[in-house]
Amino acid sequence: MSPSAAAQPLDGPGRQFRTYEDDRNATSQDTLYTTSNGVPMPHPYETQRMGSNGPLLLQDFHLIDLLSHFDRERIPERVVHAKGSGAHGVFTCTKPIDDLCLADIFSKEGEECPMSVRFSTVGGESGSHDCARDPRGFSVKFRTKEGNWDMVANNTPVFFLRDPAKFPHFIHTQKRSPSTHLTHADDSTMFWDYLSQNPEAVHQVLILMGDRGIPYGYRFMHGYSGHTMKLVNKAGDWVYGQFHMKSDQGTKFITQEDSANFSPDFSQKDLYESIEKGDYPSWTCSWQTMTAKEAEDLWEKQRINVFDLTHVWPQKQFPLREVGKFVLNENAVNYFAEIEQIAFNPSHMVPGIEPSADPVLQSRLFSYPDAHRHRVGVNYQQLPVNSTRTNYRVANFQRDGNMAFYNQGARPNYLSSIEPISFRERTVDLDKVHGQFTSDAITFLSEIRPEDFQAPRALYERVFDEGAKQRLVNNMSGHMANCKKEEIIKRQIGIFREVSEDLASRMEKATGVKGYDGISNLRFNGTHNGMAAKASNKAANGMAQKVGSSVAPNNGAPEKGTHKAESRDHPGTNGTRVNGSNGVANGH
Repeated sequence: MSPSAAAQPLDGPGRQFRTYEDDRNATSQDTLYTTSNGVPMPHPYETQRMGSNGPLLLQDFHLIDLLSHFDRERIPERVVHAKGSGAHGVFTCTKPIDDLCLADIFSKEGEECPMSVRFSTVGGESGSHDCARDPRGFSVKFRTKEGNWDMVANNTPVFFLRDPAKFPHFIHTQKRSPSTHLTHADDSTMFWDYLSQNPEAVHQVLILMGDRGIPYGYRFMHGYSGHTMKLVNKAGDWVYGQFHMKSDQGTKFITQEDSANFSPDFSQKDLYESIEKGDYPSWTCSWQTMTAKEAEDLWEKQRINVFDLTHVWPQKQFPLREVGKFVLNENAVNYFAEIEQIAFNPSHMVPGIEPSADPVLQSRLFSYPDAHRHRVGVNYQQLPVNSTRTNYRVANFQRDGNMAFYNQGARPNYLSSIEPISFRERTVDLDKVHGQFTSDAITFLSEIRPEDFQAPRALYERVFDEGAKQRLVNNMSGHMANCKKEEIIKRQIGIFREVSEDLASRMEKATGVKGYDGISNLRFNGTHNGMAAKASNKAANGMAQKVGSSVAPNNGAPEKGTHKAESRDHPGTNGTRVNGSNGVANGH
């Protein structure tokens, strides 16, 4: 028996229940070997059997307990973002934005809160390679004084889609074929089939297949909300906002050719070892904001839709305003408990941060917690890594369910007048923040239009240098070599031609396939073609549109008059409400 175990009895007042921190910090020398119900055992390898050479006994609870738990050690891996790494740290507010947002975390200089981050690849399985060409998840749990705020982001400012119902379809194309069970490393037909039928994905395709497609681990990449949020101040005024997390280490990438020289767990090893040796990575956090009127004007004048996950906000028009910095300075002690079971939810928002009408964000508000309840359990937020760090005792009327640990004692499980619960006064007028949606119920599917090629064209022609362009073409043509349908490649090159004739010509030369002359003569199964020359090619999937149409003139954007006058009539980017006080842009 361990001397320390014998010297640390768990009886007496206040010791009836062990704590998470006690278990997390205990060493092996502090413990005594027992079964799961706490009965000491002399040796973990012993079994009960019928004589020295007979069969085992079912009464051997120690063995049954061991094997049955072992059989259940794995919870379902995440459908997306299965392979990941993470760490803990602290966020510090460096430049308050209390003029824009009433959230306590952004209220004063020096305000701190503990936080955790989980980085991940997106499409691969839990054992997949860290250096796969794939977007990276970048999820942050800020444990504020007012509850947990989860920023569920990626390392790219856009995504492949803007219609939420496409998400399961798209992710299926990133997984194994249901027939061959091959990934797109060996058969990329599904991958390019989806992209060639949904051209709004082209901006993300250029990012994915470009240099940023394989970041040099997790420390050397930025994070972006992608989605548009709303920031609300104490006066009840609000602005649209997107959150940016810029790596203080800068950005670095791994080439396709060099990726095979890295360990399958390179990103995990790099992050863990850098923190262990005291080389703590950090990110500077900023908000990009605009008023409701600016959002309407941005659509009317430039055809940029703030509710569209495939569009970006021009930073020259809407500069970043720094708000703080976070540093990762603590590794997980137990990976499963602190990283595998951590659960991020975009609907976890604190007062002062609200969702916009972005349809993909709206769908994620439901989908993420739904996935956690399936994967981890209905009481997943009771796990220490997911629980809050508020200075008030949290209470609600949720009870029971699998693994209910904090089940709120004998307190009433309804709104009781006998033993009343306390409430805090309302701080946000949601009626004012979220406006009035008075409209007909409609069916909606976005339409591809010329403006969808503006940002990818700028990326290819003005950001990529010659080396970057050639690596992009090499990466895409190499990946297409595993596509078994030439028609798919012809369609994809037609989409690239809308971005740049130079890009399309290079791809034709690299693949040996002559692509289509743009998309005017194409019909897509996933997207309405607003650039089609023939009416028969306009509707997605050849829908005859005899009974209604799912095309909207504004393509889902906040057109003029969308917002109430009280939300529109405020100063613009250089005004007092958006990017700093006294009309100073960008908060400086």
